[in-house]
Amino acid sequence: MNFLEERIVKDGIVKEGNVLKVDSFLNHQMDIALFEQMGEEFKKRFEGCNINKILTIEASGIGIACIVAKYFNAPVVFAKKSKSINIEGEMYCADVESFTHKNVNQVIVSKKFLGPEDHVLIIDDFLANGCALQGLISIVNQAGGTVEGIGIAIEKGFQVGGRIIRNLGIKLESLAIVDGMDAATGTITFREQ
Repeated sequence: MNFLEERIVKDGIVKEGNVLKVDSFLNHQMDIALFEQMGEEFKKRFEGCNINKILTIEASGIGIACIVAKYFNAPVVFAKKSKSINIEGEMYCADVESFTHKNVNQVIVSKKFLGPEDHVLIIDDFLANGCALQGLISIVNQAGGTVEGIGIAIEKGFQVGGRIIRNLGIKLESLAIVDGMDAATGTITFREQ
């Protein structure tokens, strides 16, 4: 069992409907020492990849992406879920359905922050159905950039997202893959990696 799996067992809460609450350390309150371990691990897993940009989606992926970016000495770009008056000029857009929020958002990235010269590592906290990742891949493709890989903190291995992304031929590294959860007992089964 790796460091993230141990933390999930210790502090994660399994809820009905295949919901894993990790808000005490990952996506509401953030444990920066844990994020540092994650950044170091992603650096190992993507060693040798030509990465000059980190891309994520607001909001839960931003903290992890910032720590990962430190290890790659690269800036973080995050896709916004709504247009604001601060975003000027042309944008890349993609529709993304949220498993957690049960809605569809149009995510946007300004064209001035992503282009054909960019070799992108996509980072996110969760992978369930893969919709967010497909949206981010679409944005990189629209920019003419290259997706060098995808780093996920927690993948729900019993949902289709991981299979969809791997079938695209993109290197996908998940630090913890949950193969099953039981809300009645609170038990979590991890995939051997």
